[in-house]
Amino acid sequence: MRLEDLILVSVDDHTVEPPDMWDKHVPEKYKEFAPKLVKRADGTDAWIYDDNEIPNIGLNAVAGKPPEEYNIEPTRLEDIRKGCYDIHERIKDMDRNGLLGSMCFPSFVQFCGQLFSRSKDLEVGHVMVQAYNDWHVDEWCGTYPGRFIPLSVPPIWDPELMAKEVHRMAAKGCHAVTFSENPARLGWPHIFGDHWDPFFQACNDEGTVICLHIGSSSTMLGLEEGAPIDCMITMTPLNAMHAATDLLWSPVLRKFPDIKFALSEGSIGWLPYWLERVDYVYQQHRFWTHQDFGDQLPSQVARDHMTFCYISDESGVEARHRIGVDNITWECDYPHSDSTWPHSPETFMKQMGDLPDGEINKISYENACRVFQFDPFAIRPKSDSTVGALRARAGA
Repeated sequence: MRLEDLILVSVDDHTVEPPDMWDKHVPEKYKEFAPKLVKRADGTDAWIYDDNEIPNIGLNAVAGKPPEEYNIEPTRLEDIRKGCYDIHERIKDMDRNGLLGSMCFPSFVQFCGQLFSRSKDLEVGHVMVQAYNDWHVDEWCGTYPGRFIPLSVPPIWDPELMAKEVHRMAAKGCHAVTFSENPARLGWPHIFGDHWDPFFQACNDEGTVICLHIGSSSTMLGLEEGAPIDCMITMTPLNAMHAATDLLWSPVLRKFPDIKFALSEGSIGWLPYWLERVDYVYQQHRFWTHQDFGDQLPSQVARDHMTFCYISDESGVEARHRIGVDNITWECDYPHSDSTWPHSPETFMKQMGDLPDGEINKISYENACRVFQFDPFAIRPKSDSTVGALRARAGA
């Protein structure tokens, strides 16, 4: 396949929320309680909500900067690329990168809306969750139909409210929701009980994919006191492995036969061994651990319920058949420091090598469109959706 003919859909990007995002979506009686972006004494920006102050962290918005300038210091909107928070500029940056579609995770509200779970008044917190989701679907995604996969945040403190929000968002065309890779680390019950069943049932019924982004437990495996941050960055896929292992041996995948999960930014190179290991554990130990997958092996169950997501992973691409080509989706990660923007097509195709066009298409966009019920071609023809066509439109 020629690079110019490639079609790219990313299942993991991020938005830095703009200061006016609440204006149209918070009812008048609650507007005084909405988060506000303020300028701090040192000139950096921070969101204020209740007693919480959340700065814009520089490492979360480094698109366009050389690696030598990456840092984790708080920053301000003026110092980051406009495509991080301005939807019109985001589309221009997508076109420059030849990127057709994008699913964007939240920033300051945290991966699964944890900020609002700490509201002094959870009624207000619920209003803010719904306002965030309406802004995300109606403005961020809705301004350019066919370019974004909508992704909602849950009112994570109440599984019944979570279920209602899944149904509400599905009616608006949103079939993805963020959740924690390990809710117990956030102080909520683990997935091994039945606490989350109303939420899981709603996702099962609506075909809503539950996205478990690395770091969504607000913890990272493998970081010991005094260790350099490189240790954490290297070990991040272990969070995804941990989450996948918990899910597989829990009752969730058998209790909800149509439920789907995405291991967002989890990488894929570790999967061949993991899939082999879970089958070995099952065959050797199921009689005394009392696991029962019927006529399936655990690896088959994992493939039936999980989508595996990666940014750059040559080892995983080489082992794609052991993982399952139909289970692999690609990520750009704009504007974070792991992102391949604005050279994503070049990076992607370098790892594809001489793969058949059919396999490339599955990984680059077809799997994402199928899993997340995303149909960009209802808006624009495929001929206008390629890397070459989008970059030509951008003048890149």
